[in-house]
Amino acid sequence: MSKTKWLAVRKELHPRSRVLLSVTSFLIPLIVWCLVSYLPFLWHPKIEVTNPGDVHYFTEGMLVDREIFEQEKSEVVENSGILPEGRRANPIYLPAPHEVLSAFYTAFATEPKRRSEKWLHESLWDSIQVIFWGFFISSILGVPLGILAGTYDFFSRLTEPFVEFFRYLPAPAFGALAVAILGIHQAPKIAIIFIGTFFQQVLVVANTTRKLDPALLEAAQTLGAKNQALLFRVVVPGILPNLYRDMRILLGWAWTYLIVAELIGTSSGITWFITQQARYKNFDNVFAAIMMIGIIGLLIDLILAWLGKRFFPWQKAASKI
Repeated sequence: MSKTKWLAVRKELHPRSRVLLSVTSFLIPLIVWCLVSYLPFLWHPKIEVTNPGDVHYFTEGMLVDREIFEQEKSEVVENSGILPEGRRANPIYLPAPHEVLSAFYTAFATEPKRRSEKWLHESLWDSIQVIFWGFFISSILGVPLGILAGTYDFFSRLTEPFVEFFRYLPAPAFGALAVAILGIHQAPKIAIIFIGTFFQQVLVVANTTRKLDPALLEAAQTLGAKNQALLFRVVVPGILPNLYRDMRILLGWAWTYLIVAELIGTSSGITWFITQQARYKNFDNVFAAIMMIGIIGLLIDLILAWLGKRFFPWQKAASKI
């Protein structure tokens, strides 16, 4: 394919090219990660001690800075002792890809060390419930309000100035207040997801509603449609495809508030799992859990995108005209 075809302005690529580029977008960071992990000469700032020699505080498997290792080695040479031995390694917080891949299995298969701790799949389920209820309540209230604000100037002037003000307030700042009002369990976490998405949702939906083709409204009014009919039979059906797309994007925002939300109240969810594993320096499990969040979010988005094509098949046909 020529360069002009790859970089054609506002033109879709061939389906095979699109798949190739999508796969490449994941391969590039994976290749960089592999290079950093498996090529010692590229970036391995630590030394993993394989034989402590006559350095009294060295132990087998210990990670030390290369400068410190060389310094201790020089002192041993001066004292004619047994030289320590080691190999170049990365810091403990940067596990290799195969270690993280293994953790995807062991994190689910390994029983928690303490009875109070939950299995990874239980933690994930707790997090998914927080996301679902927070975003569901936000959507139940935010979508109708956004449609009304985008349709009627009365609702726009009544709600949007305050919403514009409130959306700049960081959701985590309400954590202590949410715990005081709602208790220490899941409710304050759901509240943070709600606060983080509701006000943005109102503005986004209102903006989408305003982009509806005015010709559709004029045609309906010419045929005698009144306010209620315009809203439910013209505005709402007319914005559905774009509204569906907005909800997919806003759902991604909800996921970004998950970690902050789960730090409030009782320790639970995937955030608690990540915190515990980091405390025990099991960074392969930390990476695996973080990637699981991304994988779950991506899978949900792909499913929603597939459903969107089934719900609104005319959108794809219209984009080709």
